[in-house]
Amino acid sequence: MATTVVAVIPRTPDPMRRPATPRPTRRTGRATAVLTGLAALAALTACGPVLSQDDPDSSSGATTSVPRLSDVTPLEDPRSWRGVLDIDLPDPVLDPVDDDPRPALPATVTDAQGTRVTVEDASRILALDVYGTLSQTVFELGLGDRVVGRDVSSSFPEIADRPLVTQNGHELSAEAILALDPTVVLTDTSLGPWDVMLQLRDAGVPVVVVDSHRGLDNLSSLTQQVADALGVPGAGRALARRLEEQAAAATDDIAAAAPQDLAGKLRTIFLYVRGQAGVYYMFGQGSGADTLIEAAGGYDVSGEIGWKGMRPVNDEGLIAAQPDVVVMMRHGLESVGGADGLLERFPALAQTPAGENERIVAVDDDQVLSFGPRTADVLNALAVAFYAPDAL
Repeated sequence: MATTVVAVIPRTPDPMRRPATPRPTRRTGRATAVLTGLAALAALTACGPVLSQDDPDSSSGATTSVPRLSDVTPLEDPRSWRGVLDIDLPDPVLDPVDDDPRPALPATVTDAQGTRVTVEDASRILALDVYGTLSQTVFELGLGDRVVGRDVSSSFPEIADRPLVTQNGHELSAEAILALDPTVVLTDTSLGPWDVMLQLRDAGVPVVVVDSHRGLDNLSSLTQQVADALGVPGAGRALARRLEEQAAAATDDIAAAAPQDLAGKLRTIFLYVRGQAGVYYMFGQGSGADTLIEAAGGYDVSGEIGWKGMRPVNDEGLIAAQPDVVVMMRHGLESVGGADGLLERFPALAQTPAGENERIVAVDDDQVLSFGPRTADVLNALAVAFYAPDAL
């Protein structure tokens, strides 16, 4: 019988640090599960060294040129492809919907936790989350010149000169944030410790918590939450409309190229790996990875095998899934020594089509589950990797 591999998450030696857990709110059901899942992802990410574009050793510096799916010819048999695809999309080309927005302030909003927050000044903005989605949204709204700092995931050229307020990967620093004298902070609980946000509120800084969920179903609402808090609701509506149109165009391309029947779609799983810390998870239903896989034209196997949320991967789960392709974060794959290292740690993976063909799609950590302004690009890249990999 195969040996079960269990992820062991080391405890932090700092007794003052607590998980990024928000105050109790009225959120229930699926929304609460998703928020908890994103907070868990942030905790997992903190378990091992996280390389970013600020680290000269984090990548080769080369980005991946990805054609539009509608411009390439899908393979006749997409299951015949062998090998690893490493995708690092080029920096986004920012296109603000308003070149000179004038925030209508004060703006009072009820945030995602049910907290009523009034923003009186949007001259010094911090927008912080685990994927850099919020900061790019602020720039696309036309307020980028007001952003005074950044998280480690926000590394596009226009923000790269702003000081970091995260340390040790994705850990927030209250001292670094307060030193920038922000007039408003936008976050989503995916970064921690949560005590930092409580400390900011105690210091009189308005903190607006937006939805932690990332998916096709809340592109508009998440964008609008950011815009409303900053007093530019009209720009929010314009940006939301543009993102929805871009995502719809991408999904139309995918629908035209991907097999229509489930038997023809690639059986896909999403693995989260941090080899330095012995963390090996498979993401299932409700994790956000399921939405990503299905939107990109794959068949998310987690529903078939009853894999819910984020759970330590084991041999039984891999064999039951029988994936054709594995989607991962690229630094996670690097942390185990590439495809050979992954197969060495999980011999059961070799008993699946994905393992036999070393069929792995590794996408930059900050991009793969970000959604937001990069939604169309990420979906297109994954769909090309699934069905026209020879074009990469």
